[in-house]
Amino acid sequence: MAELKNYTLNFGPQHPAAHGVLRLVLELDGEVIQRADPHIGLLHRATEKLAETRTYLQSVPYMDRLDYVSMMSNEHAYVLAIEKLLGVEAPVRAQYIRVMFDEITRLLNHLMWLGAHALDVGAMGPFLYAFRDREDLFDVYEAVSGARMHAAYYRPGGVYRDLPDAMPKHKASIIRSAKAIDALNEARQGSLLDFIDDFSKRFVTYVDEYETLLTDNRIWKQRTVGIGVVSPEAAKAMGFTGAMLRGSGIEWDLRKKQPYAVYDKMEFDVPVGTNGDCYDRYLVRVEEMRQSNRIIKQASSWLRANPGPVMIDNHKIAPPSRVDMKTNMESLIHHFKLFTEGMHVPQGEAYAAVEHPKGEFGIYIVSDGANKPYRLKIRAPDYAHLQSLDEMARGHMIADAVTIIGTQDIVFGSIDR
Repeated sequence: MAELKNYTLNFGPQHPAAHGVLRLVLELDGEVIQRADPHIGLLHRATEKLAETRTYLQSVPYMDRLDYVSMMSNEHAYVLAIEKLLGVEAPVRAQYIRVMFDEITRLLNHLMWLGAHALDVGAMGPFLYAFRDREDLFDVYEAVSGARMHAAYYRPGGVYRDLPDAMPKHKASIIRSAKAIDALNEARQGSLLDFIDDFSKRFVTYVDEYETLLTDNRIWKQRTVGIGVVSPEAAKAMGFTGAMLRGSGIEWDLRKKQPYAVYDKMEFDVPVGTNGDCYDRYLVRVEEMRQSNRIIKQASSWLRANPGPVMIDNHKIAPPSRVDMKTNMESLIHHFKLFTEGMHVPQGEAYAAVEHPKGEFGIYIVSDGANKPYRLKIRAPDYAHLQSLDEMARGHMIADAVTIIGTQDIVFGSIDR
């Protein structure tokens, strides 16, 4: 008899289904995975260390680049931790804007996840639809901050500026007729909130389209039902949060259990799975998109009816307005000090966590009273999920490893931080 032995295979880091620079060392018996060993660190950017050498405000753009498909959610946790240390609270209008953009960010994340996960498993269509819809949301990001992805829009004490009264319009081009440009600009005639309301109305039918393509698709179900099953006890033991935990049947959502900003004023449901497999986690995330859309509508209608400040007026923390800075000597000094030396945060420590699209994203800051953090620690949800890959993949086929990486919704910016 020939002696059979396991062999080792490198999966990634340049594999299109590795969702970043993940190197998986798979120990295989034929095509069956005996052991999966994730190797990380190929994208390491030392964000936590860099934050110790930057002022509090200068570190805001680093947050966007952590999980680079959930930009503003990362910022939210960071500014909440600073506000805890400072003992201040953002104005109510700023809190509504943050909640609305948190949910827009959740849609951006879930659309990216849905498109990429379906593509990994072999479905091309949903990827194209999802990226079509992300374009509108990127336009919203751009209208409010000037950047399509790395917005740096949330600031300690509020947000950078109020919502704009006009949406950027598509310009005439050689590849589109005037009629096509007019159709694209139809929803862009009013304010940013008008555009968001128009998108919210359309998005309900878009989610129906994704479900038509996938939910009852027999190939999709064959590839996801019963794959990567995690029991509720195992999910808790492995530090799961977000959709990974809720897919296993545990109703835990920081927006409900430990509300921050104005989530306690919002009406939404928390979807929960029953089987803890890849298919349940898919259903949970799709329903989350519908619930996020509900929250966006509520926040938008409140913002229409309630004008007000979007930044606190303490100029030791927030810069004065441009007009003040140009006309008032004291405001000019405040502005200069704030953008050169930065704010001084009282001594102490604070932890702030948000219900990030991937789970609990937390920032722990230790301050020694200086203008920079003494220490900063990031609690990334997908970092905790990645360590379960070995347990989830054992006994499955190589093709299932791709499905499991997809269901974990991994982005390497926050893992290799």
